[in-house]
Amino acid sequence: MNTIEDLDDRNLPRHLAIIMDGNGRWAKQRHKLRVFGHEHGVKAVRETVENCAKIGIEYLTLYAFSTENWNRPRIEVETLMRLLVSSLKKELETLHKNDIRLDAIGNIESLPKKAYNELQEVISKTKNNSKMTLTLALSYGSREELENAVKQIGIKVKNNIISPEKIDETIINDHLYTRNLPDVDLLIRTSGEHRISNFLLWQIAYAELYFIDIFWPDFRGHHLVEAIRNYQNRERRFGKTSEQLN
Repeated sequence: MNTIEDLDDRNLPRHLAIIMDGNGRWAKQRHKLRVFGHEHGVKAVRETVENCAKIGIEYLTLYAFSTENWNRPRIEVETLMRLLVSSLKKELETLHKNDIRLDAIGNIESLPKKAYNELQEVISKTKNNSKMTLTLALSYGSREELENAVKQIGIKVKNNIISPEKIDETIINDHLYTRNLPDVDLLIRTSGEHRISNFLLWQIAYAELYFIDIFWPDFRGHHLVEAIRNYQNRERRFGKTSEQLN
């Protein structure tokens, strides 16, 4: 009962987000450097992306590199950026084969020039793909995103473009990195940690949260299916009662 065919395709999360955690600890368990874990985490990314496309997920957002990750040791950051460039080059064919459009959110201008250019090239080359949108959260922090949105709205209020009385959820959404994405339905975090780590704080207001006690390099298709089956067995009430839903 852990295969794609066992899922109810009438009740899939439209937007799935994943905090891919545990690469470093996975490597440490094997007495390897942390970068060894990041390299093996790429396989889990590829398999997860392809499986999500097969399942019929419309939007997949992966927490690839946070604003806080810049504070990690220089060699680890450099390795992550190198992996980003090499993975984007290698996976372009896979993205086209699965009709997947790539996008990115975050302060991507802060990425090294080579990584930034490669990212923009793949985004451009896949822009007409339509089966699934894969969004990489890079140099992303939700508090920074919200701070930037408040600043933008404040400037527009000051310049009489927006009146304070008109500010609502739609206005706020329109000033977030994720303005073109629906709210998250299911958030998965690997590694056994039970926290959100500054990821999509506004967008997960009504998301179902699923925490799994394995490190990201070990995440496979049957884990993904189990997470979605768990989601399908939950009742999403959005503040209402069960009786109201029925």
